[in-house]
Amino acid sequence: MTVLDHPAAPTTATTPGAPPQRLSQRHPWLFPWAVRAHQARRYAQWLRPGTTWAGDRDTEDLPVRVKQHGSLLMRELSEAEMVLQRNKVVNLRLASARTDGVVVRPGETFSFNKVVGSCSARRGYVEGMRLSNGDATSGVGGGICQLANLVHWMVLHSPLTVVERSEHSFDPFPDKGRVLPWGVGCSIVYNYVDLVFRNDTDTTFQLRTWVGERHLRGELRADQPTPTSYKVEARHEEFVAEGDGPDAPVYRHNEIWRTVVDKTTGDTVGEELVKRNRALVKYLPDAALVRRR
Repeated sequence: MTVLDHPAAPTTATTPGAPPQRLSQRHPWLFPWAVRAHQARRYAQWLRPGTTWAGDRDTEDLPVRVKQHGSLLMRELSEAEMVLQRNKVVNLRLASARTDGVVVRPGETFSFNKVVGSCSARRGYVEGMRLSNGDATSGVGGGICQLANLVHWMVLHSPLTVVERSEHSFDPFPDKGRVLPWGVGCSIVYNYVDLVFRNDTDTTFQLRTWVGERHLRGELRADQPTPTSYKVEARHEEFVAEGDGPDAPVYRHNEIWRTVVDKTTGDTVGEELVKRNRALVKYLPDAALVRRR
């Protein structure tokens, strides 16, 4: 599986061993122009011939359930943040209705932004919780990343090919209550940062997504059984303080691996590195887990 990050702007090398900086980080005035350039490129990509974009819906379930998952809608946070979380549920209800029933036939490509569209106030979206520079803030359409996370997790448990995913560059919350491995989430910004996957098989797949009483729910279904199953896990988890002193920034690292299993024999037939993750930690991790570089 190939997973490509969609950068906010071109990157340039800094000192040896240091992560590359985006040009828009070095020159903030370039950021709006970088966004417009990426948006224009995205619209052009949608219009160019050669890619068949998934968009048809079927209200009847395809017969085989490949993967199902549910993610908790609300966390216990401050009252102001709880208001944003309740609004997030409104946004997820709107967005999940757009992805529900979408069929991805052989040779078709699914774009989250193309299917869901712009999450604007005009279309009924409200101020919800979103992450900005690792902090929880308010923004119209906030919270739909949770839907992209759900879709991505289900796709990782299928033979579908992820061709684009951009993760958050910050680790904002401790792992209390975490269900999925850290590092499999998605960042979504219309029409700029996207989740895209392609169907390179001879099987037709279908997304079912909806908001339940306490969870965002999803199923990935197919028109025939798939010959393999998948196990997705994090390996080599570590917290690294990059610098001396108590105020040195701490980064979280891990690798996401996927194991492919033949359903008939139970044998492992493949293993692949999906992604190496590195993100700035925005909370105080357990000192015993942090090593210094």
